[in-house]
Amino acid sequence: MTQHILVVDDETAIADLVEVYLTNEGFAVHKFYNALDALACVESTALDLAILDVMLPDMDGFALCRRIRDRHLFPILMLTARVEDMDKITGLTLGADDYITKPFNPLELVARVKTQLRRYTRYNQGIPAPAEPEEFDIRGLLISKSTHKCTLFGEELPLTPLEFSILWHLCQRRGRVVSSEELFEAVWGEKYMDSNNTVMSHIARLREKMHEPSRKPKFIKTVWGVGYTIE
Repeated sequence: MTQHILVVDDETAIADLVEVYLTNEGFAVHKFYNALDALACVESTALDLAILDVMLPDMDGFALCRRIRDRHLFPILMLTARVEDMDKITGLTLGADDYITKPFNPLELVARVKTQLRRYTRYNQGIPAPAEPEEFDIRGLLISKSTHKCTLFGEELPLTPLEFSILWHLCQRRGRVVSSEELFEAVWGEKYMDSNNTVMSHIARLREKMHEPSRKPKFIKTVWGVGYTIE
């Protein structure tokens, strides 16, 4: 079933770029350059997610976010050139689910969109999470949820609870790129901010304990501008 995404940005080049990347992923995109036209679309179309620019010609994105949130529960992602923490807090307080600043990597934006859609579908529409295995064995890396132990080629790794949770989350999603914000929110249970380097530092410590070369790791690989993956 095709998912419908609202994109509102008065910079046509950015709106067009976002449209291209989302369309290539199979989404139906409803693109507008002002808030009033976007509001008309909100009331006439069954939307699954909205991407709102903060600086719009007729109404700022925060006001638009508030108007949408008054009647709809689908995820809202704020897209803006502003970088001040107070702007981020304002957007999140008004009901936005995520926040990304310009310039941005389109692949990261797509990853965040998919993360929000998965979360919304699962938790707001009552779809249960699939049953998960109790352990993973990936080319000599054995991690067990029941014993909370991890071994690499038979050697037990001295992982902290946070490091274990990060590695477990990546193994659960083997073969898929996991964004830093998804990892942070899943493991720490807090809202992710763009300037947060916590995930990166923990990944670095994990690699050290796994004796992974930083330039060519065999297990936890970096997909620049998007996130991390275990293949």
